[in-house]
Amino acid sequence: MKTSIAPVRWTPPPAPPVRHPKGIDVEVVALPGAGPEDTLIDDDGSVLTGLYDGRILRVSADGKTITTLADTGGRPLGLEWLPDGKVLICDANRGLLTLDKDNRITTLLSEIGGRPMRFCNNADVTEDGTIYFTDSSTRFGIDEWMADLLEHSTTGSVYRRTPDGELTRLATGRGFPNGVALSSDRRSLFWAETATYGLYKLDLTTEGAEPVQIAEIPGLPDNIARGSDGLIWVAVGSPRNAVLDLLLPKHPVLRKVVWALPDALKPKAADIIEIQAYDETGELIHDLRAKHPSFHMPTGVRERDGKVWLGSIGTSSLATFPTPTS
Repeated sequence: MKTSIAPVRWTPPPAPPVRHPKGIDVEVVALPGAGPEDTLIDDDGSVLTGLYDGRILRVSADGKTITTLADTGGRPLGLEWLPDGKVLICDANRGLLTLDKDNRITTLLSEIGGRPMRFCNNADVTEDGTIYFTDSSTRFGIDEWMADLLEHSTTGSVYRRTPDGELTRLATGRGFPNGVALSSDRRSLFWAETATYGLYKLDLTTEGAEPVQIAEIPGLPDNIARGSDGLIWVAVGSPRNAVLDLLLPKHPVLRKVVWALPDALKPKAADIIEIQAYDETGELIHDLRAKHPSFHMPTGVRERDGKVWLGSIGTSSLATFPTPTS
């Protein structure tokens, strides 16, 4: 049975001015499965990604060889390297997991305060193994992500886990916190909030600091990652939806009606690819757009050594393009 929603009114910020994104061409790599949500690049240029069915894949740099490394038994989303060479996996259903060099899966954190995580989403890691991660919703899991956007109850949180296991909640009551990235000096934390169209920055050196929005994303931001170029790369899953923006400040019953509609009639992600990159002050450096028949709805982005890789929960492919010049 479909979960009921209890919508909360919220007035979105005005739509951004007309943009003129730079057009780019992308190449795609077909995968043996659906929903490669994030990407993680290894030293040899190969790419790791997690599929809807739980598998973790390694794709060679040229896209010609694809190997299954493991199966989490859940739904892997964000991927990050740990200092010891293991892969940190944000599994929406199982929490924080690790994948070692022998392809063994181990659970690192599955619940918070006695509550199983509903939506472990994305992370970044410091050199000492401290993990910063998002738990996007306490109300809905990955299969009902749209319910969280329609309800707008802002139950997401951002956490820090130290190597000794100490867990600190850095921010709560957030609107679907999603991608996470540390600043180059590790003194600040950035995250994207899908439900509020914002890129936020938190000063980690000041106890009790409040997050500050440094950029308004012209759509629904998903994963973010700091590239080898020093920029904060943002996957824009879809441009802002006019119907959703119209409904959010209206009587909540209207969104209940939308949620009750068959999936075919619910709002859909646009059939385009939009990627942005910001510096650490929030200045937009790259605003990019592409179209490809086999790829849309980018949810993961990773820039390294002159190449950008994209993942998407809405396709069965990865996409890639050269890092653009400023």
